[in-house]
Amino acid sequence: MDENQLSKVIIGLAIEVHIALGPGLLESTYQECLFYKIQKAGLKVEKEKVLPVIFEEVKIDCGYRIDLLVEDKLILELKSIKAIDEIHLAQVLTYLKLSKLKLALLMNFNVIKLKQGIKRVANGI
Repeated sequence: MDENQLSKVIIGLAIEVHIALGPGLLESTYQECLFYKIQKAGLKVEKEKVLPVIFEEVKIDCGYRIDLLVEDKLILELKSIKAIDEIHLAQVLTYLKLSKLKLALLMNFNVIKLKQGIKRVANGI
């Protein structure tokens, strides 16, 4: 399954979580529930995946963590905030650059319809 196919599956699972829980909960709640749904779907998923920075050939653990990494291909950055801002997009682009991955989904669960809170972010490696 490529990144685009995978993203469609993940968006469907995230919508199921959002329909069941609704908006207004903590980010960690959505993360745990989506983690469970992704595992239940038989996909490989890692939670709070450490993302080190390589600086002058030195690996530095600066505390960066990917919320969910699916199939070693797709980054999920989850939010439960009033609105997605440019800094959130910049964060996801940095994660893509550091990980050398192609695609991420930035998802804000604090919306009436989750479709309104999803942004696809691509890295043109």
